[in-house]
Amino acid sequence: MLWNIIISICIGALAGWLASVLMNAKNGFWMNAILGIAGSVVGRFLAALIGIHANKISIGGILISAAGACLVIWLYRKLAGKK
Repeated sequence: MLWNIIISICIGALAGWLASVLMNAKNGFWMNAILGIAGSVVGRFLAALIGIHANKISIGGILISAAGACLVIWLYRKLAGKK
């Protein structure tokens, strides 16, 4: 149980870093990690809605998490008024 939470946090942080590189976001490590974890949840939820299920520790799972993190970073920029 605890390991699943730790792995999810690590995957979310990796997805946040990858999304920040793709979107040229300069939010800092902790903000990228938080946005990445939130994006991971959003990405997996949206992917499940269209029938895509990927393991957490897989390339597909990381890419889905990164796509969700990109969406969350975009939303964060819109709400915070950043470019």
